[in-house]
Amino acid sequence: MTEHPTHAIPSYLNAEALGPWGSYLEQVERVTPYLGKLSKWVETLKRPKRSLIVDIPVELDNGTIAHFEGYRVQHNTSRGPGKGGVRFHQEVTLSEVMALAAWMSVKCAAVSLPFGGAKGGIRIDPRNYSRGELERITRRYTSEIGSIIGPNKDIPAPDVNTNAQTMAWMMDTYSMNEGGTTTGVVTGKPVSLGGSLGRVEATGRGVYVVGCEAAHDAGIAIEGARIVIQGFGNVGGTAARLFYDAGAKVIAIQDHTGALHNANGLDVLALTKHAEETGGIAGAPDAEQISPADFWALETELLIPAALESQINLENANTVRAKIVVEGANGPTTPDADDILTSKGTIIVPDVLANAGGVTVSYFEWVQDFSSFFWTEPEINHRLEAMMRTAYTSVSAVAKEHAVSLRTAAFITACTRILEAREVRGLYP
Repeated sequence: MTEHPTHAIPSYLNAEALGPWGSYLEQVERVTPYLGKLSKWVETLKRPKRSLIVDIPVELDNGTIAHFEGYRVQHNTSRGPGKGGVRFHQEVTLSEVMALAAWMSVKCAAVSLPFGGAKGGIRIDPRNYSRGELERITRRYTSEIGSIIGPNKDIPAPDVNTNAQTMAWMMDTYSMNEGGTTTGVVTGKPVSLGGSLGRVEATGRGVYVVGCEAAHDAGIAIEGARIVIQGFGNVGGTAARLFYDAGAKVIAIQDHTGALHNANGLDVLALTKHAEETGGIAGAPDAEQISPADFWALETELLIPAALESQINLENANTVRAKIVVEGANGPTTPDADDILTSKGTIIVPDVLANAGGVTVSYFEWVQDFSSFFWTEPEINHRLEAMMRTAYTSVSAVAKEHAVSLRTAAFITACTRILEAREVRGLYP
């Protein structure tokens, strides 16, 4: 029988490749045995539907012309239009954006949102550029990817180093090119432009909700529980405040300026004010500065990595002493580290479930933009919490049924939904 070369996986899709995409592929390999007859479609999950690399030439304030590399990857759109953020970071790579897009496919399916997965990014350190330069970069990037985005094609949102203002520039650029205001092309916009109430805190609130659910299942009371959080932005900061308000002890927080520890619990409200005034948590009173190694080794009930990917890895996984890890970031635990933590009995609430609060409220925003009818913040929070609890309960049930981890259960749930849609739709032409 002749071997068809078209079936070979391109080298940049190989699971041995370095980077986040390799981690994602390994996760797909682990879930494949549970997909039954749908496994015939599994290659769909290993290949992005569309990957766009664009050049972004921009005139800087000093009159020189600079070029930046931008990406937009649509991993899968079988269940609906692509959905995923845009990040501005000096270490953005195609491998990273591909993996983030794929995790968005899984995340949306895990919580039953009618979206596929997408992601975008520009390799840039935004701290080195003025507001005007960032606006021009954002607008040129939007124009370059404009042919593949849209409210029924692919809907960007904020991510690392982007925010509501970034989304306003993207929406305006797309609308001007289309010749009419199109609010639904992005989510995470300012409320004045069709953004949703509750969006800024949505991811952190979702982390809090599933963290509470996991703690309840493990017989851990939230009041008095020790919480350790990496990241103190929208996700980590919101989660910290909600756990603090619920009576938990947030004993350590790490951000880009350092790590702080107080065994009796940090004053989260005072720390938030300090970070707003100084740009970071370093130097805050009533706290001890500790090393990154000591931070990861703290004994705690809940550990919440809410920064960047691959933070829990082979170098520190053996030192982690958390009963539950709730992944607020995307891909914060490498597959090898995942195995180590699981072997120690650590419960891991995976990113594709734990941090789905943001995309859930993005879905609410998208719906509100189509209908031009907007909900109150309490309504948003109530709907978010209900959907997150339902998703956690569903994934937890699959984990018990197959005697697998919550991560594998989330992938079983999501990949089954994605591939069922792929099979029912068929191939065209």
